[in-house]
Amino acid sequence: MKHKHPKHLPAPDGIETFYEVRSRDSNLPQEEFLRLPRHPVYIVLDNLRSAFNVGAIFRLADATRAQMVITCGYTAHPPHRKLAQTALGTTNTVPTCHYDSITDALHELKLKQVQIIGLETVVGAKPYYAVTYYFPVAVVLGNEALGVSQAALQLCDELVEIPVFGFKNSLNVATAAAVMLYELLRQGNWLSPPV
Repeated sequence: MKHKHPKHLPAPDGIETFYEVRSRDSNLPQEEFLRLPRHPVYIVLDNLRSAFNVGAIFRLADATRAQMVITCGYTAHPPHRKLAQTALGTTNTVPTCHYDSITDALHELKLKQVQIIGLETVVGAKPYYAVTYYFPVAVVLGNEALGVSQAALQLCDELVEIPVFGFKNSLNVATAAAVMLYELLRQGNWLSPPV
């Protein structure tokens, strides 16, 4: 029996498809969206060198409605042209702040009773899925080549890693952030679709 293709349907970018493309953008006005409660998850970026990775993490923070993105050191932070290219407007919907020093940022979080988790491939790190997280929680992500700094690692309450089985021993930082954040949403019971 010959398979019949359904009628061609337009996609948002004008390319024809054989399926209906749904937009998952919020129907709320931005001001109203910004008043929604956020999940108590902080993303701390320790000297990331790629503004494009930072932009991807802002998109992730928006998608997961994380509490805040905290940029540290020379990590690109708004306003920044390359960051804006990848973030696709999410720097306007995700709370953010910048610290020159990662240790200052982590000390501030500790004062707020935030559990600090370092995501790094170091000796003694536990698999990310084998740890029970307490909220509020902060995930520290490090430089693409050097990883999380020693100063930051010393301030972490727990060190976790994502198991890898390839020739390279790590994932792209934005990819690793996504794996970690969705585990936090799962443990917080926040994966139900929004009403």
